[in-house]
Amino acid sequence: MGKDIEFDFNGVTGSGYLALPKQAGAKPVIVIQEWWGLVPHIKDVVDRLASQGFAAFAPDLYHGQVAKEPDTARKLLMELELDEAAQELTAAAKYLLELTEVDSKSVGTLGFCMGGALAIWSATICEDISTAVGYYPGQSWERHSPHWENMKSKRVQIHCSEGDGTSKASAIVEAVSQINSAGGTAEAFDYPSTLHAFFNNDRPEVFNKEAAELSWNRTIEFLNRIS
Repeated sequence: MGKDIEFDFNGVTGSGYLALPKQAGAKPVIVIQEWWGLVPHIKDVVDRLASQGFAAFAPDLYHGQVAKEPDTARKLLMELELDEAAQELTAAAKYLLELTEVDSKSVGTLGFCMGGALAIWSATICEDISTAVGYYPGQSWERHSPHWENMKSKRVQIHCSEGDGTSKASAIVEAVSQINSAGGTAEAFDYPSTLHAFFNNDRPEVFNKEAAELSWNRTIEFLNRIS
């Protein structure tokens, strides 16, 4: 359904995977990769969003590199320059808002693992991002230095695995508290008997069909409120 593209906005050149719905008036969503990179699972999420009527785009934050082993993924994650990622995500948001298929004043983000943290973090640094969904985001915000004060009137939904400590994990507690204190709204859902990456159906050792379906339905309902 989707296609690989390159985009340029205000001097920032990026690439990624874009899928558009058949109908006009789409709400835009940036899908942010796990630490593996822009793998088929992330492209499948983009396609699924488009089938639900969203204009979905996954920027390739690793610029063509994909990890197959945890050690390589960890290395790519640590090498990711957050300043550069911020520029690409901000440019991606503006790119989506300029598409003729889009009818919205703001953009949503949806991310998993590393991308879950980046989805929430991007809302703290980009005024065009109003809505963020994070699946099992990282365990610490220390590296990201989020600007929580910018979250007034913004909305965040977090899906937590039991294996990561549920919504009681320190990073989740901090995010929810900071966002609500800034005047935004944050909600976190727990999924019993789940492991990290329970949504990833390309990883049968952790995939939980019931939790994946429930969280997806919540995600779609939440993203449909982008305005």
